Amino acid sequence: MKIFCAGFLAAFVLMAQSAPVAQAGVVLITPEEAQLPTPKGVHAARAITRGPRIDLAGPDASEARSPLRLQLKFRGFGGATINLDSLRVTYLKMPNVDLTSRIRPYAQPTGIEIPDAEAPPGEHLVRVEVHDSEGRRTATTFLLSVAR
Repeated sequence: MKIFCAGFLAAFVLMAQSAPVAQAGVVLITPEEAQLPTPKGVHAARAITRGPRIDLAGPDASEARSPLRLQLKFRGFGGATINLDSLRVTYLKMPNVDLTSRIRPYAQPTGIEIPDAEAPPGEHLVRVEVHDSEGRRTATTFLLSVAR
Protein backbone atom coordinates (compact mmCIF):
# COMPACT_ATOMS: atom_id res chain seq x y z
CA MET A 1 0.00 0.00 0.00
CA LYS A 2 1.29 3.47 -0.78
CA ILE A 3 0.41 6.67 1.03
CA PHE A 4 0.43 10.18 -0.40
CA CYS A 5 1.07 12.76 2.29
CA ALA A 6 2.37 16.34 2.10
CA GLY A 7 3.83 15.85 -1.35
CA PHE A 8 5.97 12.87 -0.37
CA LEU A 9 5.35 9.31 -1.45
CA ALA A 10 6.01 6.78 1.26
CA ALA A 11 5.38 3.09 0.93
CA PHE A 12 3.32 1.37 3.56
CA VAL A 13 1.99 -2.10 3.35
CA LEU A 14 -0.81 -4.16 4.77
CA MET A 15 -0.44 -7.65 6.10
CA ALA A 16 -2.42 -10.16 4.10
CA GLN A 17 -4.52 -12.44 6.25
CA SER A 18 -5.04 -15.99 5.17
CA ALA A 19 -8.63 -16.66 6.12
CA PRO A 20 -10.52 -19.84 5.38
CA VAL A 21 -12.53 -19.66 2.18
CA ALA A 22 -15.85 -20.18 3.99
CA GLN A 23 -15.24 -17.23 6.32
CA ALA A 24 -16.56 -13.91 5.02
CA GLY A 25 -14.71 -10.71 5.86
CA VAL A 26 -15.80 -7.11 6.11
CA VAL A 27 -16.57 -5.74 2.64
CA LEU A 28 -14.46 -2.59 2.36
CA ILE A 29 -14.86 -2.12 -1.42
CA THR A 30 -17.28 -4.00 -3.66
CA PRO A 31 -16.37 -5.18 -7.18
CA GLU A 32 -19.05 -2.81 -8.56
CA GLU A 33 -17.50 0.18 -6.76
CA ALA A 34 -14.06 -0.79 -8.07
CA GLN A 35 -15.43 -0.55 -11.64
CA LEU A 36 -16.33 3.15 -11.24
CA PRO A 37 -13.98 5.60 -12.99
CA THR A 38 -11.02 6.89 -10.98
CA PRO A 39 -10.60 10.68 -10.81
CA LYS A 40 -7.45 12.18 -12.29
CA GLY A 41 -5.02 14.35 -10.37
CA VAL A 42 -5.73 13.34 -6.77
CA HIS A 43 -3.26 15.15 -4.53
CA ALA A 44 -2.74 15.40 -0.79
CA ALA A 45 -2.97 18.79 0.86
CA ARG A 46 0.40 20.39 1.62
CA ALA A 47 0.60 22.20 4.90
CA ILE A 48 2.27 22.21 8.25
CA THR A 49 -0.39 21.43 10.78
CA ARG A 50 -0.81 20.71 14.46
CA GLY A 51 -3.75 18.50 13.56
CA PRO A 52 -3.92 14.82 14.41
CA ARG A 53 -1.76 12.29 12.65
CA ILE A 54 -3.00 9.28 10.67
CA ASP A 55 -0.48 6.49 10.09
CA LEU A 56 -0.80 3.13 8.40
CA ALA A 57 0.53 0.28 10.49
CA GLY A 58 1.48 -3.29 9.71
CA PRO A 59 4.35 -5.51 8.67
CA ASP A 60 6.09 -5.22 5.30
CA ALA A 61 4.85 -7.07 2.22
CA SER A 62 4.83 -6.12 -1.44
CA GLU A 63 1.08 -6.40 -2.08
CA ALA A 64 -1.87 -7.39 0.05
CA ARG A 65 -4.30 -10.15 -0.78
CA SER A 66 -7.96 -10.00 0.15
CA PRO A 67 -9.08 -10.42 2.89
CA LEU A 68 -6.39 -8.20 4.40
CA ARG A 69 -5.62 -6.63 7.74
CA LEU A 70 -6.21 -2.87 7.59
CA GLN A 71 -4.62 -0.91 10.42
CA LEU A 72 -4.55 2.86 10.85
CA LYS A 73 -3.19 4.65 13.92
CA PHE A 74 -4.49 8.05 15.11
CA ARG A 75 -2.44 10.39 17.26
CA GLY A 76 -3.44 13.75 18.71
CA PHE A 77 -0.99 16.45 19.80
CA GLY A 78 -0.86 18.93 22.67
CA GLY A 79 -3.32 16.95 24.79
CA ALA A 80 -5.98 16.87 22.05
CA THR A 81 -7.96 13.68 21.56
CA ILE A 82 -9.43 12.23 18.36
CA ASN A 83 -13.07 13.12 17.63
CA LEU A 84 -14.48 9.88 16.21
CA ASP A 85 -17.70 11.64 15.18
CA SER A 86 -15.62 13.52 12.59
CA LEU A 87 -14.24 10.34 10.96
CA ARG A 88 -14.83 10.21 7.20
CA VAL A 89 -13.47 7.47 4.93
CA THR A 90 -13.95 7.94 1.19
CA TYR A 91 -13.15 5.67 -1.76
CA LEU A 92 -12.00 8.16 -4.40
CA LYS A 93 -14.05 7.34 -7.47
CA MET A 94 -16.44 9.23 -9.76
CA PRO A 95 -18.71 9.61 -7.86
CA ASN A 96 -16.95 9.19 -4.50
CA VAL A 97 -18.05 6.25 -2.34
CA ASP A 98 -18.51 6.89 1.40
CA LEU A 99 -16.96 3.96 3.32
CA THR A 100 -17.43 5.54 6.75
CA SER A 101 -20.36 3.36 7.86
CA ARG A 102 -18.44 0.19 6.94
CA ILE A 103 -15.37 1.25 8.93
CA ARG A 104 -16.94 3.04 11.90
CA PRO A 105 -17.56 -0.19 13.93
CA TYR A 106 -13.78 -0.79 13.87
CA ALA A 107 -12.77 2.77 14.82
CA GLN A 108 -11.42 3.75 18.23
CA PRO A 109 -9.72 6.96 19.41
CA THR A 110 -6.36 5.21 18.85
CA GLY A 111 -7.11 4.11 15.27
CA ILE A 112 -8.85 1.59 13.06
CA GLU A 113 -8.20 -2.13 12.86
CA ILE A 114 -10.11 -4.41 10.51
CA PRO A 115 -8.67 -7.95 10.63
CA ASP A 116 -10.41 -9.19 7.46
CA ALA A 117 -11.18 -6.32 5.06
CA GLU A 118 -12.23 -7.46 1.60
CA ALA A 119 -11.45 -5.56 -1.59
CA PRO A 120 -11.23 -6.68 -5.22
CA PRO A 121 -7.84 -6.93 -6.93
CA GLY A 122 -6.44 -3.64 -8.21
CA GLU A 123 -5.39 -0.25 -6.92
CA HIS A 124 -7.82 1.70 -4.73
CA LEU A 125 -7.39 5.33 -3.59
CA VAL A 126 -8.85 5.87 -0.12
CA ARG A 127 -8.99 9.13 1.86
CA VAL A 128 -9.28 9.16 5.65
CA GLU A 129 -10.22 12.40 7.41
CA VAL A 130 -10.43 13.05 11.16
CA HIS A 131 -10.58 16.06 13.51
CA ASP A 132 -9.20 16.36 17.02
CA SER A 133 -10.92 17.78 20.11
CA GLU A 134 -9.49 21.21 19.22
CA GLY A 135 -11.19 21.14 15.80
CA ARG A 136 -7.97 20.63 13.82
CA ARG A 137 -8.44 18.49 10.69
CA THR A 138 -6.16 15.98 9.01
CA ALA A 139 -6.80 14.07 5.78
CA THR A 140 -4.57 11.33 4.41
CA THR A 141 -4.92 9.62 1.03
CA PHE A 142 -3.42 6.19 0.47
CA LEU A 143 -3.23 3.75 -2.40
CA LEU A 144 -4.36 0.27 -1.45
CA SER A 145 -2.86 -2.31 -3.84
CA VAL A 146 -4.61 -5.66 -3.75
CA ALA A 147 -3.02 -8.58 -5.60
CA ARG A 148 -5.02 -11.08 -7.65
